[in-house]
Amino acid sequence: MAKRRHAAKDEILLVPFLDILCSLIGVLILIIVVLCVSQTQQTEGRTPEDVQMSQDAKRMRQEIVERKAQDVILKEKLASLEALQKQIEEKEQRFIKLRKLINTSKDLQEANLKISQKMQKELDDLMLEIEGMKQQQAESKKEIATLMAELKKRDVPPDKKIPPVIVQPSGAGMPADTKVYFVEAGTGALKILGAWGEDYRLSATASVVVADAAYNHFLTELAKDPKSLILFLIRDDGQGAFNNGAGRAENDYKVRVGKLPIPGRGVLDLNLFAKFRGKIPPPPAAPPATPAPPAPPVPPAKTPPKKAA
Repeated sequence: MAKRRHAAKDEILLVPFLDILCSLIGVLILIIVVLCVSQTQQTEGRTPEDVQMSQDAKRMRQEIVERKAQDVILKEKLASLEALQKQIEEKEQRFIKLRKLINTSKDLQEANLKISQKMQKELDDLMLEIEGMKQQQAESKKEIATLMAELKKRDVPPDKKIPPVIVQPSGAGMPADTKVYFVEAGTGALKILGAWGEDYRLSATASVVVADAAYNHFLTELAKDPKSLILFLIRDDGQGAFNNGAGRAENDYKVRVGKLPIPGRGVLDLNLFAKFRGKIPPPPAAPPATPAPPAPPVPPAKTPPKKAA
């Protein structure tokens, strides 16, 4: 006998419960998806925007360092250019005085032949030195124009100090009695670093290296001590300057030479070489022009005797 169906009022509807359960599952899935996406977008606790900002800040700091280095070099070039201009004017004045003395009367030149020959030699030396300085001045102007253009491109606020470049001795070391002298080789220029208490900068062209009095004085003093060593600190663009400066030292003065590449444009820190650094006396000042002796008095013309009529 078939069972009697229950009345419709006794049935339990599960649709509202299933709706609530499905909604709850959907909310949980949404929360899980949001958490997963948030975790994938983070890098060591930083968002991609933070990483990009950090990279931009690092790049700007690097540009600030390069701008500072270019500014230091530019100031040195301007100071060197002003000093060269003053020296050229002084030597041109001496040249004019010497030329006037040479162009005096023939009688005075014959009486002072030795003095004239000495003045002529000094005049030739001055002319050679003036030509070298003019060439150095032209090169300095070109370098200053290049540096000015480079500084104009790098428009970064200069609010950071330039990190120094620490120069370290080589691993093999050197004898304790070695006297080390440093020369920085850069774009078309050499700089003697504190050999007599202050830095000295000169053009690295072959004609200037051969004729520069201070650089030749520096090499002469080092040649007296066989334990002396010139360590050339070569910047990225200083290979040509090193070739001219080191060639002059090795070939003509037989001075030992070493080289060390220097990355970047920071100020050189030589404190690790403090116990090895040598000192020499400063170069002598240029001798003043020798004054010409006073002209001998001209004897009065003799009147010829009158013939008797």
